[in-house]
Order: sequence, then structure tokens, then C-alpha cells
Amino acid sequence: MTSRTPDTRATPATSPTGPVGGDGPSVRPRRQDGPAHVAFVGAGPGDPGLLTLRAAELLAQADTVLTDTPAPHALLARCARGDVALVELDQTDDSQLARAARARAVTAAASAGARVVRLVPGDATTFSTVTAEVAAARGAGAEVEVVPGISPAVAAPAYAGVPLAPAGTDHVHLLDVREDRTGDESALPAPGDGTLVLVGPRDRLAVASERLVGAGWAVDTPTVAVSRATTTLQHSVEVPLAKAGDVLGDLAEPVTLVVGDAVRQRGAMSWFETRPLFGWRVLVPRTKQQSEPVVAHLRELGADPVVVPTISVEPPRTPQQMDKAVRGLVTGRYEWVGFTSANAVRAVREHLEALGLDARSFSGLKIAAVGGVTADALRDWGLEPDLLPTGEQSAKGLLEVWPAFDAQLDPIDRVLLPRADIATDTLVAGLQGMGWEVDDVTAYRTVRAAPPPAHVREAIKTGGFDAVLFTSSSTVRNLVGIAGKPHAATVIACIGPRTAATAEEHGLRVDVLAPEPEVGVLVDALADHGSALRAAAEADGQEWARPSQRTPAARRRAR
Repeated sequence: MTSRTPDTRATPATSPTGPVGGDGPSVRPRRQDGPAHVAFVGAGPGDPGLLTLRAAELLAQADTVLTDTPAPHALLARCARGDVALVELDQTDDSQLARAARARAVTAAASAGARVVRLVPGDATTFSTVTAEVAAARGAGAEVEVVPGISPAVAAPAYAGVPLAPAGTDHVHLLDVREDRTGDESALPAPGDGTLVLVGPRDRLAVASERLVGAGWAVDTPTVAVSRATTTLQHSVEVPLAKAGDVLGDLAEPVTLVVGDAVRQRGAMSWFETRPLFGWRVLVPRTKQQSEPVVAHLRELGADPVVVPTISVEPPRTPQQMDKAVRGLVTGRYEWVGFTSANAVRAVREHLEALGLDARSFSGLKIAAVGGVTADALRDWGLEPDLLPTGEQSAKGLLEVWPAFDAQLDPIDRVLLPRADIATDTLVAGLQGMGWEVDDVTAYRTVRAAPPPAHVREAIKTGGFDAVLFTSSSTVRNLVGIAGKPHAATVIACIGPRTAATAEEHGLRVDVLAPEPEVGVLVDALADHGSALRAAAEADGQEWARPSQRTPAARRRAR
């Protein structure tokens, strides 16, 4: 292995408020007098949801963050400062010289920054080499804090369904095999002595499993190898101890090996890998803002969502219509304002704020929303809708509950509809038929997004995705236009009949149709479909394989 000095250059990352790192110095200058504060924070095993509350608090306060490469961007999203400096430390070399270089990087950050976070994979005190870095920070006069994290040695068994110390188990042994310490059999636990958890590279784990057998451990001792624990890419293989070395080479790093009778309880304790969409790679053709709730829902069900924007939301070509509408809002021109999408809420809000106005401009107005997502966008703005569909969440459903104009009861006969440039006329025509005057205003334009990267286009066409969620006819047309038609093995899930008809017009087989036109309902319907596919395979005595694993490309990769 070629030795490299740890790279301490600041590199771009992502935070909720914008890019971090960049062209400035590698650490932020101290913003106040007094000693720097350096926190050594356990980053956990991979799932960003396992970050501790204290760790999240420190990241939100950080001026400088030092992390192993590659940087854990999901965790760095916790950084509140848009200009926080990111320093990546190369961990491919674990020699004493490299450790000293990393300690010097911590010293430099402590000397220059007021609030420094050193993110450590897993737990900062379990199988960690940061002792020298802690000493260096203290030597630089910094206040030091160590925040425990969840170690992979604990998380991997839990996420694989293995209780580390079930009733009757007296001992749990955690073995770090990154350095060859298993050659001396006296250093190994006695055969059958509790549960063993081994962490380290695959080749070392294979050697360690052989030496356990040599030390008297039964060849059929239950063993499970867990790859990429706690992530949606987790993969567990259960084998007898003597066969562990045969499967390790096929697993992606990092791998954790769990050995002992506790492994037998996986059937009863498994919870993570049995989620209905576990491991499914799901394409979400929506904008980033629209996709956040969908992505969270899919991850809860075990999926690995990939967002590919098919449209870009742009301001109107000219602002005159919106300016006139805003004047009408504040001068009492309208009785109702009807919102038919969260994008419309966002566009109106941005336009008002650009003029120095806020939600108070809607005082005295009645507000209608086409569905739950749009209503939530209004509530985020502090506005509670007066009217929502009681049935179908669509323009048709909204018309069914919208009251007709009554000259005796309604002082004003005009409705404002801020919508997309490609919106249909269903709502306008229906309101006019009920006696309302309608100002149909273009609040935003939808244009086709740029094509996704080449590897994403290739995955779409060759079956690299297990499913695609289509939430409108335009997402179907635009995805096919910018990336090509999804592979025949990919499960096609559509939010409603109109979207399904568009998908079929493009030669796609629709597998899942949401019973209600809501994105959350669509995701649940896909989960039900995934569960049904697994149950059918198990009933036929077949090994379950996700849709992407049944394509010719997947079979070629397996060979």
C-alpha cells in the first residue's frame, strides 16, 4: 500500500444553508477570545439517524469539522453555518507517521478555530486511534470533549437481528482484527464462550475465523457476516463458522462478523432487513424540495431512494401578472385564493417576500388547498386553509366542495388561482360555472430538467432500479425524454389513472396504482406490492430477489 500524508485541505460539502468549505482557509479563524473547544464526536456506524443529540448540537455550532475521507455528507447536513470549514483526513494509511500527521491537523484547527468537531467513524473510544489527536488538542490549550457514538460492533448485530447478550449469555467479546492479534490462541476467547464480534478488513476477518476453528471453536458455530451495517445497502449472510471465509470476499466493506449461539435468534429478532422495501433502489423523479417527504418515507420502509429531477420550477417570464395579483390581495379584490400545488404556495410566498410582504397579506381572505401536501406548505407559512377536498385530492375533488357564488352571502365574486403555466382548465371552468370570476395567474413555469448523469441513465435503461414512482403525467413524459424508458423489470408505480394512462402510452407496464392520489399513499402501495412479491416467492419455495436482481445485467454482475 502506498503511504500518503493525510489530506487536510478544505473541501466542499453540503449543509442546509449552502456550501461549506471552499476557497478559503482550511479552518475558520477564532471568533472570540479564550480557548478553542474541540469535540471528538462518534459519527455512528452509517445511518445518520443514529447520531446522538449532543453530536447534532455540536455540529450545528461548529466553525470547523475534521472528518475521515470520504466525508459523511448526510451528517454534515447538520452543520448550521454556511461557511463552516471542512477538513478531510485520509485514513488509508494507519502508520504512526500518518497518525501524527492527523494529530497535527487537529492541532492546527484547535489553534485557529473556536468550535471544532472531529467526526470519528463509529464511537470515538471503541477501536479508535484518536488518542494522539486528543492529546494534541489538549497540548494546544483547547478544551476537549469526547462524545460517544454507536459503535459498528454494537450496531451491526442489532441491525442484523442478533441480540449480543441474550439471557444465559455471560460474555460478549469485541475483537479488532485490523492488526493481526489472533495468531496467539491464548488471546482468543475460549470455544463457545459467549458472543464474539469481530471488526476489520475482510481478509483479516477470514484469517480470524480460521484461527477460531483452530482454537477449538466448533466448525458449525452460527456466524453472520454483516456488510454496510445500518444502511439501506446492508447485506447479511449467515453461515457456519468454517464457511465464513468463503463468503467474506463477496461482501462490500465495511464488514462485521458475529459468532456465537446468539446468531440463531435472527429469525425472531430480524427487523431491519425484513422491511417491505429493504434494499430496493427507488427512482423518485421529483424536484429536491418536493422529494424530501417521499425520500424520508421510502427510507423508513428500507428503500434506497434516488432523486432525479425531471422538471425545473422557474419564475414567470414577466412579473406583471403576479404583481397585479399581489396588489389585488392587499386591496381586497378577491374573496378566495386557491392553491393547487406546494410549488404554487412557494412561488407566491417568494414573490410576496421579495416585495417585503408576508402572510398577513391574506388577512380576510378564504384559502383553498387541493390536498394535504399543499395544505402543509400553507401551514409552514402560518396559513390554515379554509377548504380542502373531502374525497379525491385533485381539482375535481376541490370543485366538489367549493361553494357556488351567492350574491347575497359573498361580498366579492372573484377568485385568485396562482398556478403553473401548464395547469389544466378543469378548476377554472368549474369555478366559472358556479358563478365565480377567476384570475388564473401564472405563478411559476415548469421546464424540463437537464438529463441526469450517464450512470443514472444507464441504470434506468438496464434495470438498475427496482421501482420508479410517477406522481404526474409530466414526470412520465419528462423522465422518458431526458433519461430513456425504464427497463421492463422495473416496477412502475403511478399516483393515479391519468398518470398510469400516460405511462402505458409510453410502453410501460403499470404494476402499482395508488388507491388515493397522494404521494404517501403511493409509497405505501409500493411497499404492499414489494411484500406481496416476497411472499409469493417464499410460497413457491424460491429465493427472493429484488426486481433489479433479476435483470440480465444483474446476472452478469453476479457472475
